[in-house]
Amino acid sequence: MTEANLVQMVMARAAGSTSPAARHKTGAGWVDVSWAEVLARVTAVSNGLVAHGVKPGDRVAIFAGTSLTWCVVDLAISAAHAICVPIYASNTPDEVRYILENSGAVLLFVDDDVPDARQQGRLTRAREKLASTGCTTVVRFTGEASAPDELTLDALIAKGQGVTDFEQRAATIAADAPCHFIYTSGTTGDPKGVMLSHGNWTFEAQASRSVGILAPDDAVMLFLPLAHSFAQVVKAAWLSMGFTMVFAESVDKLIANLAETRPTILPAVPRVFEKVFGGVYGNATSAPGMKGRIARWAFALFDEYVEARERGQSYDTLGWALAKKLVFSKVKATLDQRLGGKLRLFVSGGAPLPRKIGWFFDLLGFIVCEGYGLTETTAGSTINRVGAVKIGTVGQAFPGVELKIAADGEVLIRGPHIMKGYYRNEAASAEVLEADGWFHSGDIGELDPQGFLRITDRKKDLIKTSGGKYCAPQNLENALKTHAIVSSSMVHGDNRAYLTVLVAVNEEHARALVGPSASALSYAQLSERPEVKGAVQRALDAVNSSQPPYATLKKFALASNDFSQETGELTPTLKVKRKICTAKYQAQIDALYA
Repeated sequence: MTEANLVQMVMARAAGSTSPAARHKTGAGWVDVSWAEVLARVTAVSNGLVAHGVKPGDRVAIFAGTSLTWCVVDLAISAAHAICVPIYASNTPDEVRYILENSGAVLLFVDDDVPDARQQGRLTRAREKLASTGCTTVVRFTGEASAPDELTLDALIAKGQGVTDFEQRAATIAADAPCHFIYTSGTTGDPKGVMLSHGNWTFEAQASRSVGILAPDDAVMLFLPLAHSFAQVVKAAWLSMGFTMVFAESVDKLIANLAETRPTILPAVPRVFEKVFGGVYGNATSAPGMKGRIARWAFALFDEYVEARERGQSYDTLGWALAKKLVFSKVKATLDQRLGGKLRLFVSGGAPLPRKIGWFFDLLGFIVCEGYGLTETTAGSTINRVGAVKIGTVGQAFPGVELKIAADGEVLIRGPHIMKGYYRNEAASAEVLEADGWFHSGDIGELDPQGFLRITDRKKDLIKTSGGKYCAPQNLENALKTHAIVSSSMVHGDNRAYLTVLVAVNEEHARALVGPSASALSYAQLSERPEVKGAVQRALDAVNSSQPPYATLKKFALASNDFSQETGELTPTLKVKRKICTAKYQAQIDALYA
């Protein structure tokens, strides 16, 4: 690969690739788009930006859901020598304001203003805070302009019809030129703008090719938010390899879209795998009569199977062979059908995948290549390779990436993919970047003799009890999520005598436990039912059985709603906001220590 920037990549694909670049759903159904069409759209939008007055180095924000148009606009911003500032489609007005102000964005792209069942439309949210920022123009993907500072995308394109220097601009984008300012989710404070260059992304694209996870003839379903570096590295691999990107309509329509388009690869965050496992387990074990009893027996054997595999032992009992035939073969067939029938592997990233869930997908014959990285490392630093997956690890380093473990257990990373720093935050940059190039990840981990990395916890999230013992809450939370009754959880206990946990229950499984009377109950009422509390206690007992006494969960409190972005407990990448949850449920948590 000789392209020095992402724009040259799309130009190279348009010149030499005959396979569809993208597939997305329109009013006419699923439509294929060629690489030549993608390049033409990028050219037109970029020329419009230049004609509108966007200058090299200007920051241009995108506040939109994942789509082909998002990618086109992103590349067009780069081709104008400007810097793209992605904003999560789920961000609140205050979060949008902060990012626009901190980045100094001069123009904002918004996809629509259609509210969903949970929150107001994105343009309305942006409008609430736009006047206090330096952003002077809003470009709408769809709909009509409704204010003097608004343009439609078509109107912007029309502005650029007389601009003819696209190829020259693309050729002069330096590898070290800034490409994105991606703002971290901010679980503990204001997000920081991670400065990533074109060279960072071209390195990631080359590394993705070299590890052999994806191939040019693949069809990759993308539903991940393009404001997250995980989705952006998939985009870089797409531009580098030329496979077909299938754009899901939305997260809610993901399963239907998989069945309709039958992709071969699905990049996903662990929350998706957890939901699949929880749904399968809940539906199977809550079935009435003999069917439910057989399922419960089979899943009890599955727990024994996981324990044996974790010890490096085989598990070949007659009962297990029967359980696989009666239950798990049918689960495999059903999931195959629901996922389109052609998925050859999943790529997992963004957070740790619970090991039990890794073993579940492995049992069903699905390959899950778990990887690891941070926004500050341009997403990928390590990955499990096909044919060499070690469950419970995040794989081995990408070629060209160095790893080492510091004296305190922190994972340090060095390579061409490390960020340039945090925008307008030299102090925070100095905290994590050493002069010799090592980046301090903030994660605690271990490297085995074969170079496989295991992440054990976040350095700053470690809990120290009043007895002086350090505990890793993430390990306990991941273990709890393998039980169908638990949707989300947050372990508490810093400077306390013992550990407790706040649990949000899986509403679907809880209603199945309660039975017909559950239909009249709210989520909060459902959580108080003895059947539900008993199931949560059994989950705690199971997790506690493998922990030392100081790391056991002594008590639990139940949340009044499932954790979500809309209610404030989760970041856009579905990580728990510990400070928000602690503040919201402070009284319940304090009562656990009364």
